[in-house]
Amino acid sequence: MVAPAPTQATALPYPRSFLGLLLAGFTLVALPLAIALAYSAWNTERLADQSGTAVFNAAQAARASRSMVNRIASIERLAQQIAVLSDSALLEDFGQVHRSFLQLASELSLLPLDEQQLAALNRTIEQEYALFDLVANRPRTGIDVRAVQSLSAELAESAYEVLAISYLVADREVERLRANAESVQRRLILLVLFSTALALAIALALTRLIARPIAELDASIRQLGSADFSRPIRVRGPNDLQYLGERLDWLRRRLTDLEAGKNRFLRHLSHELKTPLTALREGAELLHDQIAGPLAPRQLQVVSIMRDNSLKLQHLIEDLLDYQRALHAAASLYPAPVALENLVRETARAHALAAQAKGQRLVLDLESVTIEADAQKLRSIIDNLLGNAVKFTPPGGTISVLARGAGSDATIEVIDSGPGVPPEERESIFDTFFRGRAKPSARIEGSGLGLAIAREFAEAHGGRIAVVDGDAGGHFRVTLPRAYAPAQQVPA
Repeated sequence: MVAPAPTQATALPYPRSFLGLLLAGFTLVALPLAIALAYSAWNTERLADQSGTAVFNAAQAARASRSMVNRIASIERLAQQIAVLSDSALLEDFGQVHRSFLQLASELSLLPLDEQQLAALNRTIEQEYALFDLVANRPRTGIDVRAVQSLSAELAESAYEVLAISYLVADREVERLRANAESVQRRLILLVLFSTALALAIALALTRLIARPIAELDASIRQLGSADFSRPIRVRGPNDLQYLGERLDWLRRRLTDLEAGKNRFLRHLSHELKTPLTALREGAELLHDQIAGPLAPRQLQVVSIMRDNSLKLQHLIEDLLDYQRALHAAASLYPAPVALENLVRETARAHALAAQAKGQRLVLDLESVTIEADAQKLRSIIDNLLGNAVKFTPPGGTISVLARGAGSDATIEVIDSGPGVPPEERESIFDTFFRGRAKPSARIEGSGLGLAIAREFAEAHGGRIAVVDGDAGGHFRVTLPRAYAPAQQVPA
């Protein structure tokens, strides 16, 4: 009673409805892709910000470098003029240019410079300080013109290094952007591959999760279709599918009741018919044996007719019950690998004595073929066909049984040298209780159920049975799939 508890504990929770399950599945599948897309957008935005910063730094470096070169040229010119003229106005201009130079140097130092570029900038600043100190702080003691010219020449040479800073900064920013872009590209490729693989894995897992209740519904419907009403139906999944499983289980219980009612009806009908029929048949036997007194010839003829028809009616009732049992058996097959050659040979052996008694020749031409089928039902098909062949083949005739494998199918053929089946009866001969046209010289009668049962069993296996045209005698062919394929499929 407590066995299902572990299953309930370990089962994954389902949403309330199948639509909710689908939406949750789509959301989970799309989640890795959405994360990958968001990460790609964030990296793209970050790369764009880096590009803007690089462009700004390169522009700042170019502007500051050009301005500093201009300031160095002004400092060089003013320093040489002051060395010759010693004018206070020139000293004031020199001071302004010096302060402007320091401001530009400060701006350049804030840029992302490497050690070599920073050393060149510091060297230029030191040279400018030395020139400023030489020119501005000692105007009255006399200025060494040669020292001014020497420092001015060194400062002019440093101006080219300062100017190169802008190009180097731009090149380094471009290289950094390229490296960042390649790194982002690699990460995005890996992310796309990983997110795609994760989405596929989630999709496969969700496919199994979604398909499980559908498969359970399909199995439940097949169970009902195969007349297996013994096992209760339970469908796990969303509430609406569980409700559908409950309705199927209710249908199973109803069908169980109907099947039990039908069987009771047939049993009662059989009993109610057999009881008066037995009394009628026994009375006809007593009259026929003239136990109650001698009978006139015409009376004896009437009694014989009554006795024969009472026996026939009893056989029909028994055949009807057998046919109902056969229909129920056709709905519940138990397929397994069957060696067709051995099965046909064993079934034919049961008819060998009857064939010998009529002087008939039974010929077997069998190939080694294995099919997936219910051995008992397949034996019943062959038994009915062989029984008909022995019944309708005249003494001294020949009955041939062939078994072949052709691709994905297997065929069983029973051929006799009897009167055959008229073309107009080749379809209706498989109908229930159809016994065909009476032959003038034949007193062979049957219930007309053997071929009907054979057709039910063949179709239950996904095969067919038919009369083959063009032969003088009877020629029946049964075609069955070698792999079990039930005839009644639930449409997808």
